[in-house]
Amino acid sequence: MVRPFILLLQRYLFRQLLFGLVVVTGFLVALIWLTQSLRFVEVVVNRGLSLGVFLELSGLLIPGFLAVILPITCFMTVQFIYLRLANDRELTVMRAAGVSPLALATPALALAGLAVVIGYGLTLDVVPRSQAIFREFQFEIRNRLAAFLLQEGVFTPVMDNLVVYVRDRSADGALRGIMVDDARDPQHHVTVFAESGRLEVGNAAPRVVLMRGSREEIDAHTGQLDVVTFQSSAIDLSQPDHNEAPRLRDIGEMSLTELLDPRPGVINPSEYPRMRVEANKRLTGPLSTLSFVMIALVSVLTGPFRRHGGVVRPLAAIAAVVGLVAVELAIESLAVRHPALIGLLWLQALAPAMICAAWLFISPGSAEEPPSVVEAA
Repeated sequence: MVRPFILLLQRYLFRQLLFGLVVVTGFLVALIWLTQSLRFVEVVVNRGLSLGVFLELSGLLIPGFLAVILPITCFMTVQFIYLRLANDRELTVMRAAGVSPLALATPALALAGLAVVIGYGLTLDVVPRSQAIFREFQFEIRNRLAAFLLQEGVFTPVMDNLVVYVRDRSADGALRGIMVDDARDPQHHVTVFAESGRLEVGNAAPRVVLMRGSREEIDAHTGQLDVVTFQSSAIDLSQPDHNEAPRLRDIGEMSLTELLDPRPGVINPSEYPRMRVEANKRLTGPLSTLSFVMIALVSVLTGPFRRHGGVVRPLAAIAAVVGLVAVELAIESLAVRHPALIGLLWLQALAPAMICAAWLFISPGSAEEPPSVVEAA
């Protein structure tokens, strides 16, 4: 009879923990996404890109946010749920019924294990893929689709050697008062003026169709200014293929295999220490969830019983987690310059969990003594 009773309590605790984790994580991810996506609002409002582009571009950041905050939200959820159970005397009744600290901690450990699996899926696969798509999307907007980011009254560098000015731009895409400074061909530096025009999208690159204007060029041999007027002309707003520079990949979008075994010539050898640190960070980051959850469990399942709870142990647990996050950042920075310190990332991720487990499950007399039902009432 005891075993089914304990399993029933554990399922009850796990359901509350899982629901709390989903709510807290969803709220924080939405909040971070909202604050970080504000930088893309200007692209939508002022530069003519669609709402769908905004949602797609900003949505690619969500996996990265989730991977970072998941260990923190696990800690917050375990701390909050167990403190609420303690304040409602539910933990007291469970202890009085003979439920051990290990049995009470099992639902939280199961939640931490689930979060670790999700964390590895994010850091090893989803986040690098989303980062690669995000950077490729950015590259396309800045280089191939930059023509659609033209602003009124602004000299817009569509690329390094092509600048476009538009005095006025209507909602339907019509342009008025256009100037194009085209230096893509060093032998023919051209400046074009037009009264009006319109952006068009072809199968390849965008182009601007100009109406009633002039094309001015200084002859490289004679030094004379050549002016040609036109009623209609078109300018391709793309970089020639033979001059187009490839996009450089960022470390954040590389796979774990690429970080641990980089191919020669693909990236600067000076980046190898950062790559090794990034690889170990991806392997140790999800494990920190176990340490954070164990710290929360020690704060709520150990120490003397208090009728009205206390704030010292929860605050100490929060301080410990903040300290571990700060230590992790410091180790990452130091390990880039001193690769021998990379092992400290593993120690920082696992040592707190081991210490807390010994304190909670092994050390005699460390767990809170189960008070009697009369005392808890």
